[in-house]
Amino acid sequence: MTGRVAAVNLGVVTEAQWAGDASGRSGIDKRPADGPVTVRFAGIDGDFIGERAHHGGPDQAVYAYAAEDAEWWSAELGRTVAPGGFGENLTTWAVDVTGAVIGERWAIGSTLLQVTKPRTPCATFAGFWGVPDLIKRFTVRAAPGAYLRVLREGEIGAGDPVEVLDRPAHGVTIGEVFRAMSLEPELLPRLLDATDLPEPVLEKVRRRVAGARP
Repeated sequence: MTGRVAAVNLGVVTEAQWAGDASGRSGIDKRPADGPVTVRFAGIDGDFIGERAHHGGPDQAVYAYAAEDAEWWSAELGRTVAPGGFGENLTTWAVDVTGAVIGERWAIGSTLLQVTKPRTPCATFAGFWGVPDLIKRFTVRAAPGAYLRVLREGEIGAGDPVEVLDRPAHGVTIGEVFRAMSLEPELLPRLLDATDLPEPVLEKVRRRVAGARP
């Protein structure tokens, strides 16, 4: 089956006590767009981002989450998690997001995107869902979704195919990075091969690997 975009989602302004931004506003609540959206190097036109210190920017311009993983959470929680419910811009179908290799490139619509790193769950996410232990459960599940860098600006719409153009030979996946940085630190040395990781992530890996040596 060819992977595709099931929905393109844009953040609306949400004001809440759990919002991480100092202003008490968050863009985690994302809703499906009515038509194609314009994707730029800094993000998607019309997408509200509240906490810019931790969200957005070139290495986190677009966030993708698999509809299949959302279905798992719907069953786990006993309620429907609609597209955009993870704060994702792209809800994908038949795309192995957790198995995506760091640095691999996706052609979607007229854009070219590159996989950069997994999403890290936060208190804002738990507050939005109203699930106090969500960070722990999300970490154990280890299906974090993938942040994407924009290599070519363009437009993306629901139904667009997701074509994986190439994968770096190191083979380090989104899932491996997430597990290494959370519950499986023994995987950390392997991440040093993934030079396509954003430099702040690589620097953190280097420090942690160096600290683990005798």
